[in-house]
Amino acid sequence: MAWCAMDRVSAFDEPLKKLLGGATAKVMAEHLDLHTVGDLLHHYPRRYEERGRLTALTELPLDEHVTVVAQVADARIMMFNNGRGKRLEVTLTDGSGRLQLVFFGHGVHKPHKELLPGRRAMFAGKVSVFNRKMQLAHPTYQLLDAKDTDDPAEVTEAVDAFAGQLLPIYPACKQLDSWRIAKAVDTVLPSAQDAVDPLPEALREGRGFVPLPEALLRIHRPQTKADIAAARDRLRWDEAFVLQVALARRRYADTQLPAVARRSVPGGLLDAFDAKLPFTLTEGQQKVTGEIFGDLATEHPMHRLLQGEVGSGKTMVALRAMLTVVDAGGQAAMLAPTEVLAQQHHRSITEMMGELAENWGLWREAPLQEGGGGRRAGMPGGSDLGTKVVLLTGSMGTAARRQALLDLVTGEAGIVIGTHALIEDKVQFHDLGLVVVDEQHRFGVEQRDALRSKGKQPPHLLVMTATPIPRTVAMTVFGDLETSVLDQLPAGRSPIASHVVPAKDKPHFLTRAWERVREEVENGHQAYVVCPRIGDDAEEAAKKGKGKKKAAPEDDAEKRPPLAVLDIADQLAKGPLSGLRVEVLHGRMQPDDKDDVMRRFAAGEADVLVATTVIEVGVNVPNATAMVIMDADRFGVSQLHQLRGRVGRGSAPGLCLLVSEAHEASPARARLSAVAATLDGFELSRIDLEQRREGDVLGQAQSGVRSSLRVLSVIDDEEVIAAAREEAVRVVADDPELERLPELRTALDALLDKDREEYLDKG
Repeated sequence: MAWCAMDRVSAFDEPLKKLLGGATAKVMAEHLDLHTVGDLLHHYPRRYEERGRLTALTELPLDEHVTVVAQVADARIMMFNNGRGKRLEVTLTDGSGRLQLVFFGHGVHKPHKELLPGRRAMFAGKVSVFNRKMQLAHPTYQLLDAKDTDDPAEVTEAVDAFAGQLLPIYPACKQLDSWRIAKAVDTVLPSAQDAVDPLPEALREGRGFVPLPEALLRIHRPQTKADIAAARDRLRWDEAFVLQVALARRRYADTQLPAVARRSVPGGLLDAFDAKLPFTLTEGQQKVTGEIFGDLATEHPMHRLLQGEVGSGKTMVALRAMLTVVDAGGQAAMLAPTEVLAQQHHRSITEMMGELAENWGLWREAPLQEGGGGRRAGMPGGSDLGTKVVLLTGSMGTAARRQALLDLVTGEAGIVIGTHALIEDKVQFHDLGLVVVDEQHRFGVEQRDALRSKGKQPPHLLVMTATPIPRTVAMTVFGDLETSVLDQLPAGRSPIASHVVPAKDKPHFLTRAWERVREEVENGHQAYVVCPRIGDDAEEAAKKGKGKKKAAPEDDAEKRPPLAVLDIADQLAKGPLSGLRVEVLHGRMQPDDKDDVMRRFAAGEADVLVATTVIEVGVNVPNATAMVIMDADRFGVSQLHQLRGRVGRGSAPGLCLLVSEAHEASPARARLSAVAATLDGFELSRIDLEQRREGDVLGQAQSGVRSSLRVLSVIDDEEVIAAAREEAVRVVADDPELERLPELRTALDALLDKDREEYLDKG
């Protein structure tokens, strides 16, 4: 995050090509995304090597960094590769033994001029063996002149200083190694003195941080390990604080926007719905509902993240929020990432509402109640309250789509559930009051904004995620949202037993897995079998114009294609599950066919559903008690946890079998063992994030951020992030436009340019 800029044209904005030469600057720009002096100064070392203490040539340890003082015995240029390549070979002696140095390519010129026979120098590098001889490849060195060699005490002092240095190791690339990056940093390092400190002085002094110029000097050229720690502490705080200020300003801006307050109406749809609930809401659901209702009652838009464990009842909470908005005269829209999930949400919501969401063909003509919002009185044989719940997807027929659009624009539909089709320009609402986004990470900022812009005033926003997020990540990725957490399962939910099935090492375990599926079906239950691929490769390859690919050997789980739904379903129906009613479900099926399969499975008309991850979220079949996940090592930790959450949703215990051909000692098996060992989604999400690059996490949610974090860890630095958030809230509340903090404003501008900031504001 190159936020060290000055009001005038800063030295930090100076293009690297002016200082380093065109070739080096081009490589840095193309392969490391480094363009300016500021970019390079914020390209921090990833680790440091100690040169090592003075070592005799006869006592050199292999594969360790050493420092030696020796005299050059001879040096010669060797040609290879038919004269296209050259290397410099230098032989050293210290009186006790000999050691060879080697330099390649462009790196031979300087040492060839300096390392002449008879010269004495200090050399540092990592000991390796080539042709049964110990050598140092491309060592760093420091010549000892005549004055040094005449005074043993000064030689010792120089050697100790040289040997104790910390060598920075930079993130590099094939075209530019670390030592050349270090040399480039040396060229621009004087510009660190021009760094303008983004931290308010009182904050910096109160927390005992070193000034930013000093932190940059220490991070690149530390004298001690304490220098590194002090620099990292300061730079870590900078990253957390500037990002949290950006998020705090977004939260503050939201509080300044107008919105229609949507307060609960006694005796309305919500009360009628609650009266027919056959269970009591959990304490967590009641608490979270109170937070949401409090936000809806304010005259600025709600921005809230609702996250929780699989099966914790997020849909119920969201539905009660939507009913509150309908009671208040508005409409609510739920945006789902897939048609299967949208259809499932529509089905489950209409089932939960019962006669409150009856088909409107049964309703007699009556004027809409004042305020619209889809409330209508007088349904024969049913409730005198209700609202139309419509589904809108891209594959709907023309007549059904036209009717849904009409219901939305007239206000007859109080609730609409749909996919990306909701975002299209032709979709208009009578009075959109609430947007619920399910699985937020699957939608871009612009897509969410397109739906929110359909309200007469900014609608309230409730973001739901079925993937539990560690608190540190939530504060960083979703820092502009208030967060509600559901960590309590509803009464009646059963435990899920999970086991790894090593199909390659112990094939009889897989045989037993299919026997367990049969036992569940014989006991009146149902099962899922999940595969990572659909199958029918010839068709898939033909669509890509590549032709059918030749499969890898089946006995090599690492090389063969992932197991496929169509293949496994056929094998099971003819083999271990013959006689059972086996259905398939995948994303390439027609929407009506997918819906029919899910309806039959939910109705108990199928015993086993072989599917891809289209069932990952939202699917609710309480009678399904077993799940077998084939090639489970091909899925991520959080995804496995979501899939597992499809079973154990009723009164009978759930069973999840993770089938894998990965070796027992492999990282893949370690992931599966972690999933099998706990049902704690928050713990699993932390494990998942530790195995992934944090940039992947931040990149999707912070689409407008100029660069990813370099020192701050969103997984490990919870205390730093929490403290930075508190400070950021205080600073923004006191000075929203940062008029009295121009340095911080400059840092923010460097993090988010104007277009990116507007892009983030939409989120």
